[in-house]
Amino acid sequence: MINKLVEKIKKTGAPIVVGLDPMLNYIPEHIQEAAFSEFGETLEGAAQAVWQFNKEIIDKTYDLIPAVKPQIAMYEQFGIPGIEVFKRTVDYCKSKDLVVIGDIKRGDIGSTSAAYATGHLGRVNIRGNECIPFGEDFVTVNPYLGSDGVNPFIDVCKKEKKGLFILVKTSNPSSGEFQDRLIEGRPLYELVGEKVAEWGEECMGDAYSYIGAVVGATYPELGKVLREIMPKAYILVPGYGAQGGQGKDLVHFFNADGLGAIVNSSRGIIAAYKQEAYAKYGAQNFGDASRAAVEAMVKDISSAIEAKR
Repeated sequence: MINKLVEKIKKTGAPIVVGLDPMLNYIPEHIQEAAFSEFGETLEGAAQAVWQFNKEIIDKTYDLIPAVKPQIAMYEQFGIPGIEVFKRTVDYCKSKDLVVIGDIKRGDIGSTSAAYATGHLGRVNIRGNECIPFGEDFVTVNPYLGSDGVNPFIDVCKKEKKGLFILVKTSNPSSGEFQDRLIEGRPLYELVGEKVAEWGEECMGDAYSYIGAVVGATYPELGKVLREIMPKAYILVPGYGAQGGQGKDLVHFFNADGLGAIVNSSRGIIAAYKQEAYAKYGAQNFGDASRAAVEAMVKDISSAIEAKR
């Protein structure tokens, strides 16, 4: 699957991923009203609003982008109806030939970790019938329980030719409370990066490993260091736009060929119509605002990469 992701990035010229992380206050009132009129002010109504919101954004952006990243918590908050919409969103994105990164941030051990891996990346055998529960192409994984938590995911990735993005240095302000702690004079995130590179050696695609890393855009000075530590890992970079990251901050995450990283924007794209720059589209045309925000993001990042060369 890493080969497909790289090829789609080359084809679109867009090293970006749209984070499908819907909150009700991102969803225009007319979408909410239609959903609640049909299903009531219930979990089912909220899930229907999320689905209609997602579908419009996907329809207006899929031809511009290589991948999407639905954050499962935004669906779980609406219970079973929300989880059903998560699956529906995954399937719809795949029907548009988008690579789907399930942002699930799982971290457990043994049979529990194996069950998560099977549920999101693999197939579950039910009396000889193999069923695909969620079917994402990549998922995010928390490595802080060690190899016991990651190896079950790697096993499924090898079997299914799918991939992981492992948390190395996250974009939140308090990440340094643990990730920056020095161990024998080196920050913990560097040691995790080395382990990601080691895991990745077992799972190589044509040029990059199936085992990638998450490194926040809010720490651009670390991009160069971690790029050297993990030369074959694709880096998923959250924190663009709404969290402060800009194209010029991200050049060190990329290799000389302009590949090696994919940058995420969530509310900066899906709630673009709320921003002054895209207010002219209005809530009725929120999908067009999202498309314009994607185009602006691609231009910003591509221009920064070109300037580096």
